[in-house]
Amino acid sequence: MSQRFRAAASGAIDRARLIVFHFDGRAYEGHAGDTLASALLANGVHLVARSFKYHRPRGILSAGAEEPNALVTVRRDAARLTPNVRATQLELYPGLEAYSQNRWPSLKLDTGALANLLSPFLPAGFYYKTFMWPRRAWHALYEPSIRRAAGLGRAPALPDPDIYAQRFAHCDVLVVGAGPAGLAAAGAAAASGARVVLCDEQSELGGSLLGEPLASSAALHGRSARDFVAAHWQRLAANERVTLLPRTTAFGYFPHNFVALCERLTDHLAAPAPAQARERLWQVRAREVVLATGAIERPLVFPGNDRPGIMLAGAARTYLHRFGVLAGTRAVLVTATDEGYRAAIDLNAAGIEIAAIADLRDSAQGALPEAARRAGIRVRLATAIGATRGRQRVRAVQLVALNARGAPVPGEWLECDLVLMSGGFTPSVHLFSQSRGKLAWSEALQSFLPAQAAERVRSAGACRGVFALEAVIEDGASAGAAAAQAARATGTHPAVLAGADVAGRAGDAAAAVTPGAAGPSAVSPLPPLEQLLPCAASAPKAFVDLQHDVTTRDLALATREGFRSIEHVKRYTTTGMATDQGKTSNLNALAVVARELARPVPAVGLTTFRMPYTPVSFGSFAGYARGQLFDPVRTTPMHGWAERQGAVFEDVGLWKRARYFPQGGQTLEEAVARECRAVRGQCGIFDASTLGKIELVGPDAVEFLNRLYVNAWSSLAVGRCRYGILLRDDGFVYDDGVIARIAPDRFHVTTTTGGAARVFALMEDYRQTEWPQLRVWLTSTTEQWAVIALQGPRARDVLQGLVEGIDLAPQALPHMSVAAGHICGVPLRLFRVSFTGELGFELNVPADHGLAVWEALFAAGQAHGIGPYGTEAMHVLRAEKGYIIVGQDTDGTVTPDDAGLSWAIGKNKPDFLGKRALQRSAMRAADRKQLVGLLTEDPHLVLEEGAQVMAQPGLRPPTRPIGHVTSSYYSCALGRSIALALIAGGRGRVGEMLHVPLPGQEVPVRVSAPVFYDPEGARLHG
Repeated sequence: MSQRFRAAASGAIDRARLIVFHFDGRAYEGHAGDTLASALLANGVHLVARSFKYHRPRGILSAGAEEPNALVTVRRDAARLTPNVRATQLELYPGLEAYSQNRWPSLKLDTGALANLLSPFLPAGFYYKTFMWPRRAWHALYEPSIRRAAGLGRAPALPDPDIYAQRFAHCDVLVVGAGPAGLAAAGAAAASGARVVLCDEQSELGGSLLGEPLASSAALHGRSARDFVAAHWQRLAANERVTLLPRTTAFGYFPHNFVALCERLTDHLAAPAPAQARERLWQVRAREVVLATGAIERPLVFPGNDRPGIMLAGAARTYLHRFGVLAGTRAVLVTATDEGYRAAIDLNAAGIEIAAIADLRDSAQGALPEAARRAGIRVRLATAIGATRGRQRVRAVQLVALNARGAPVPGEWLECDLVLMSGGFTPSVHLFSQSRGKLAWSEALQSFLPAQAAERVRSAGACRGVFALEAVIEDGASAGAAAAQAARATGTHPAVLAGADVAGRAGDAAAAVTPGAAGPSAVSPLPPLEQLLPCAASAPKAFVDLQHDVTTRDLALATREGFRSIEHVKRYTTTGMATDQGKTSNLNALAVVARELARPVPAVGLTTFRMPYTPVSFGSFAGYARGQLFDPVRTTPMHGWAERQGAVFEDVGLWKRARYFPQGGQTLEEAVARECRAVRGQCGIFDASTLGKIELVGPDAVEFLNRLYVNAWSSLAVGRCRYGILLRDDGFVYDDGVIARIAPDRFHVTTTTGGAARVFALMEDYRQTEWPQLRVWLTSTTEQWAVIALQGPRARDVLQGLVEGIDLAPQALPHMSVAAGHICGVPLRLFRVSFTGELGFELNVPADHGLAVWEALFAAGQAHGIGPYGTEAMHVLRAEKGYIIVGQDTDGTVTPDDAGLSWAIGKNKPDFLGKRALQRSAMRAADRKQLVGLLTEDPHLVLEEGAQVMAQPGLRPPTRPIGHVTSSYYSCALGRSIALALIAGGRGRVGEMLHVPLPGQEVPVRVSAPVFYDPEGARLHG
């Protein structure tokens, strides 16, 4: 199809580069520099989508990110299928394949349009009432049907093969938006010596200036808008302190001036390089932020305002001047501001017949209305649109006169193929609101403006109500210079600095919108929003939210049904939700609700602007964390050795740990039994490198530990160890581990494997925020040390001859002691500790030497029956001794006393984390669940972990569980099964018979003490 709506001369596209693309399988032509939307309009295609709920024909409304209708699916290949892409932002490239959505079998003939005929029976919130009965039908009928019908585009079924990069960045000034205000702000900040990042969602810098004519402008001192942008771009690009990011959307504003940006790197390319990232997620921490996000033209609400061919006046002007596209042949303009006349004048000069301008106001005497009259354009005041005609494109509109009371009086019908709307401008305050900034209502603009900032942020230009071009440039330069100066300042509280600046500048916005106060291109004051709805009150199809098919009737229904909060109205009707977030609908929805409630718009309030500003791909959030990189695989220095020995591994947190070492086709049970016998009879070697390790150093290290752990640490001598218990502030066990005192001011703290990161984070939190006066420093050393556990009666024999500088005699190195020396010529911290109940040592050596030391120990141990054992045998061995594992034998509601560890609590300590919680009466109740042992009547039957424990046989009500099994194994040392369990009043039930229901049977069990093996602990001290 020829580009019969391409203007002869205007536009900045590259007419020498012809591009063939496909939409819904049909070939079209466009040019380099086009978007899909502009290219379709150049080919006369207005019908591009079907609406969400009613499947009504929809066309292109806007020229930017605010587009609610023209959402398409882009296909590169079977695996590269991207739904819900805005055609107004999709740059044209050779071979582009795009498809309309939410229709079947075709866009022009969509069977889903039957929903439009049923619309009287599908009001707002109908699903809340319709699908409540019969109750059983929800999962069987309603839910599957709704899920099939929900959504617009379809998610791809194949994994995304593209690459997504992520980057952290810091700067002095981040400028969001590269329109005239943003360019001026970035230039002023860079000239002040600041490091600047300037981002804009469009492919070029320039913002609204890209939609201006190529002729020179007095506001730009005789330069054209393109020349002005080019000069700024070149100046900024030549400055090494400036980073320019086109095609980059700032989609989220987080605390402490942390702003998330999504940069699109290849979506505009026909054949991206295979290794090139598709998108890059920038996580920027800025000292100061300047928001120059502009404003969005506001649509008007009238019956039938959603037909294809009805678009924003400014969008039609942008398509003409930037893309050289005539959006129609005969247009009617409906406006409430002087600014709407600008589009009519430009389109009329380009050859589009302007049938009439319908101005809702009863007076229009500004320069632009007068220029329209001089051009011979018919202007009708106090006139609105009362109805529209056309099936797949608008064909005619009915003009209605507004009488003295603002009531419509039906009038003539005008044929047209284009309707332009201009209901004023809505400043883009999404990011400012996300930053927790407060907004204030402007009567002149009939919109909300930034008022009180919560971050170090400034708003400049149209996003704070300044519209005259000269004033916008000056405002941007002022904001950029002030931001650079504030970035250099020190010792000023961010909220004070930012809040004072914004408060001082916010008041200036009113002057900028006063006629004549800010130049000829200032936006004229608007009549109250409620007066812009003269024909929408009773119309069945006057749409407020085009993306979600929300009409004025839906909003009125919500208020009649008792909804008063605008947040509740939003959820009941879905207005302003999903990808739109109220860009084109929010203020019109507020106006309708305000009219229904007979309240002023500011009193109705404003909904929350949620991130992201526009949709962001899941790939950008995931970055490189996909496939094998989704969770980093952490391995110990001895991992390769275990692999060569045929170990079977399990995932413990992010670590790969050897679970067992089968030999000769052994089963799990057989291998574990062999490993346990080796530890109990000779010697076992175990890789414990995954334990969390923290180096705690400083004059106040003892005091720091005393405040955190339940134990007393002041009495711990240098060279000794102590088992430590860490609670949450609610008194429940959080983690445990052995803590060794290496020097008077130095401790080696161990944690559970899974608790390493969270314990370190908790310690740092308390160190920095609760006790900053303590002189103590923390360093995570988890990966610095390889840990090798030698356990068993022959462990000392294995070490003899390898360890240097340490006396291994029991009197010199007793249980729970630590010493420093060397082994195989490398530094060693040797702990005399045991998690098996046998004579035990844990060797901490530098990780780089871990494998060499392991192999030396294994070789030396051959004469002593050494054998490797894995985590499964470790679990059996520790359970035989009643040693707990936090997270398995605790469930987040276990106190030290519940676990039988009250002996560890420092009795004379004035305080520690969680102590006050332990003093509550509920924490000392006699019926609390306590850790005990369970012995089955059948010694060969192993209970299931997690199985419930009952006081009486049978599961009939009111029988309730009194506890559950936490650990359960077969012990070859005892020749029977053993289990640990948390049982209500457990210690008082020792010797009592309880019952554990298992599939197909009910197992009687006897309560015992939790220590099954060597209860006296004689073997520990061998």
